[in-house]
Amino acid sequence: MDYVIIVAGGKGLRMGGDIPKQFLPVNGKPVLMRTIERFREFSDALKIILVLPRVQQDYWHALCQKYDFHIDYAIADGGETRFHSVQNGLRLIPDTEVGVVGVHDGVRPFVSTEVIGRCYKAARTSGAVIPVTPVVETLRYVGDSEAGHNVARGDYRLVQTPQAFDIQLLKRANKQPYSDAFTDDASVVEAIGVSVTMVEGNRENIKITTPFDMKVAEALSYGC
Repeated sequence: MDYVIIVAGGKGLRMGGDIPKQFLPVNGKPVLMRTIERFREFSDALKIILVLPRVQQDYWHALCQKYDFHIDYAIADGGETRFHSVQNGLRLIPDTEVGVVGVHDGVRPFVSTEVIGRCYKAARTSGAVIPVTPVVETLRYVGDSEAGHNVARGDYRLVQTPQAFDIQLLKRANKQPYSDAFTDDASVVEAIGVSVTMVEGNRENIKITTPFDMKVAEALSYGC
């Protein structure tokens, strides 16, 4: 059985408003609903686990009624960090389950179904997969220097989600103590010595974080 854990714990601070960014409407529909729909479009059989802070769950349920949103999913409470939120989501997957689990940002509603498919397919053989895109702009390393220096952008990739893993592998990796080095789920798996495979992502798969991102999302929504 395959799963996806959609993590939506943002407080919307960089948006400058009181409504968390995952609940903001894009072309008449909340971001998080668009994200869930994309995974249901990918597969009717995929088990969806939504991770939301407990204090946001009543508001979310009210939105679902307002927008007549009825896609099936299980819900888990958000944790102190992303690592802990994913832990909570993983607890809803039986310990004996075999298959692939993806972990996806709730504010990435424009991931293509082709990218989702590539991630899940590759994870069946490699165990740990991340979608990436090339760096298209000049990249400059700053460090402790005021001036910094340019670096070869071909040596770098931008990492997206869903990051897909063998279920038992991710469960094992998430039994580690938390570390500040855990910036995403791939870093959690790499901390137990497992290497990660990269597959091609899609540039439209933006993470909606700022008001400018919302403007881009509005434009993208008309093509989706």
